[in-house]
Amino acid sequence: MATVTLEKLAKVYPGGKDADVRAVNSVDLTINDREFMVLVGPSGCGKSTILRMIAGLEDISEGTVSIDGKVVNDVLPKNRDIAMVFQNYALYPHMTVFDNMAFGLKLRKFPKDEINKRVNEAAAILGIGALLHRKPKALSGGQRQRVAVGRAIVRHPKVFLLDEPLSNLDAKMRVSMRTEISKLHARLAATMIYVTHDQTEAMTMGDRITVMKDANIMQVAKPLELYNHPENVFVASFIGSPPMNLFKGTLKREGNNVLFVEDNSSETRLVVHLDDNLARKGESHINKPVTFGIRPEDINDTLTVASPDPRYTVDARVEISEPMGSETYLYLDSGANSFIARVRSTDRFEINSRIKVTFAMERAHLFDVETENVLK
Repeated sequence: MATVTLEKLAKVYPGGKDADVRAVNSVDLTINDREFMVLVGPSGCGKSTILRMIAGLEDISEGTVSIDGKVVNDVLPKNRDIAMVFQNYALYPHMTVFDNMAFGLKLRKFPKDEINKRVNEAAAILGIGALLHRKPKALSGGQRQRVAVGRAIVRHPKVFLLDEPLSNLDAKMRVSMRTEISKLHARLAATMIYVTHDQTEAMTMGDRITVMKDANIMQVAKPLELYNHPENVFVASFIGSPPMNLFKGTLKREGNNVLFVEDNSSETRLVVHLDDNLARKGESHINKPVTFGIRPEDINDTLTVASPDPRYTVDARVEISEPMGSETYLYLDSGANSFIARVRSTDRFEINSRIKVTFAMERAHLFDVETENVLK
């Protein structure tokens, strides 16, 4: 397998009469040997462009791509020892599954016995051994995706590149296939770079995740590190479903206490004390605007909490309740913001009723309004 290193990597498309478009902006990133790295972000953020530059399918405007310490900017795609799995499967409709998987090996003049061995081994791993005689039109979407992955496996490449391979599948099949790909990574001990816009896929599959926005990297970390310690507002709001609740407001000092006061002129505005750790982080922003963030599971109905701290308790109006089976999403109104609490599935709430909820303040965050970076 291999380490992939991107240094100051950029892609610039000429804008003609308009300004040039920077699809990727000076990216520095190292994907370690045998690592499953996920690139995640909204459409148009540059993640697929990075994958295509690694593959050699897209010219590099600035910077370098190195595989195992060797710069491959000018190396032809076929000589980079990588294999790519595309979103649309890219199977030859007139060929059988066997021939689709064997095609690349035949082009490289592999012996027939070696081709048969590799194809059958890959088919066994993917559970498609009984489908080798079929053509793509006789396969389901999930089966076609397995064939596309199998075509990559038979190459025994240094690096696997997967560009949103599950986006054409239904919800149930996506869950099944992401599990299969994770198992495949563990079995092959391969270096894999996986592109998706689905943060659930990123969280469940990646050893590390690179979060992108507007051609830039926002944060690179392990899944739980991203979730529990986001570096900025974008990561906080993008990672997690439902996303982190974000409130605009100001920090105020009241005696020895620091309070977050929501931007809201009504009498029901949200006012909450900060615990000592959060107050220390916000010390430089007293009387300044900040963004206060807390995740839905860290907001609890006071009736379910033993001895709720009144300093961290606020009043809110119930807008809607969404039963999800194992839990309920409770949409609340603070007066200026709608926010979400994850509560027990057995709890029942009347629409427009007022309830008290308490914040797990030790898991809350403060963000600078101008830079949108977390206060540390």
